[in-house]
Amino acid sequence: MTTGNAGKEQPASTISRPARADATERLARALLSRVTEPGDRELAALLTRYAATEIVRDLRRDRLPVTNARHWRTRLSTARPEADLHAVERLGGCFVVPGDSEWPAQLDDLGRVPGEYSVPPVGLWLRGAGKLADADRTIAVVGSRAATGYGEYVAAEFAIGLAERGFLVVSGGAYGIDAAAHRGALAGGGATVAVLACGVDVCYPRGNATLFHRILSTGLLLSEWPPGCAPMRHRFLVRNRVIAALASGTIVVEAAARSGALNTANRARDLGRHVMAVPGPVTSPLSAGSNQLLREPDVCCITRADDVVEIVGRLDPSIAPTPGAPPSSARDRLDGVTRRVLDAVPARRSAGPAGIALAAGLALPDVLAALGRLAADGLVERTDAGWRVAG
Repeated sequence: MTTGNAGKEQPASTISRPARADATERLARALLSRVTEPGDRELAALLTRYAATEIVRDLRRDRLPVTNARHWRTRLSTARPEADLHAVERLGGCFVVPGDSEWPAQLDDLGRVPGEYSVPPVGLWLRGAGKLADADRTIAVVGSRAATGYGEYVAAEFAIGLAERGFLVVSGGAYGIDAAAHRGALAGGGATVAVLACGVDVCYPRGNATLFHRILSTGLLLSEWPPGCAPMRHRFLVRNRVIAALASGTIVVEAAARSGALNTANRARDLGRHVMAVPGPVTSPLSAGSNQLLREPDVCCITRADDVVEIVGRLDPSIAPTPGAPPSSARDRLDGVTRRVLDAVPARRSAGPAGIALAAGLALPDVLAALGRLAADGLVERTDAGWRVAG
């Protein structure tokens, strides 16, 4: 590294990133995650040549030859990486770095493509019972926060279908499409990962507190920011690259012309991942962006979960649906009447049989019989207030 004060070039470091992260390297990366912002190209360049422990050492000595070092030093005096590591451990979480078995290797692709913020994370703060290393089939589902009923329904249906087919569903933990995708994955009996733009101990948005609690039981809350970090506007765009990189494909369900979901789709295209979009009403401004995306030659139009499996299966034939194969889930085996009843059952609240019959446009005896079949298949559940989608 170059000495900042004297301007003399120092010998290149003989220390390289360890094959397996040790405690000092983890501590150094935890400090760097506190004093820098994710997506910093200068830091990423240093980490390709030097160990994090070396970078921290020279940062403290004011010997880093990079422009952003002065900004990093302003946060150095308040950085307490040991406290951050203890804080996430108290939550039952951890901080993973390159070299750990839990590190998702697909994130390394971020260092191989051009584009804003296209650099791998310094590390990942994780909280929850899920395991990223076990997720070899991952799909991102993104879209508008101010989603319509149509958008939320479609996002949930896709997520349910993907979860039933063994996919991990990744999204951003926001209101609207993100939340619907997370709920759908849970309803489908699968796990889901919420990639946050704040610390994993910060509940944002607060209205999703119950959802985050459910995610923790089988999935993960994931962030590049250490505990206690608040969400800021620019951080949402930075985290989008992680959503895109984690997944083998990104689905845009509903997005306005300037939606952040389009940013995620563009990051996925930069990475050579599959990009898919669900068509929306041409009269809806919230579908303007996703409909425009469908005009791109490398974007696939999808209308059901099996479309996703087929598209992703072009890269991995082992997960492509077999032509003529029997239905792959209980939902696929439903007859027309039973599916109409299931579509009329609320996902977030309970409804009585009469209300479901009205929504489905069916006679009450037919609805009662269908509810019995759906309950036997584990697709709906009875509550004190009526019926709702199971999960």
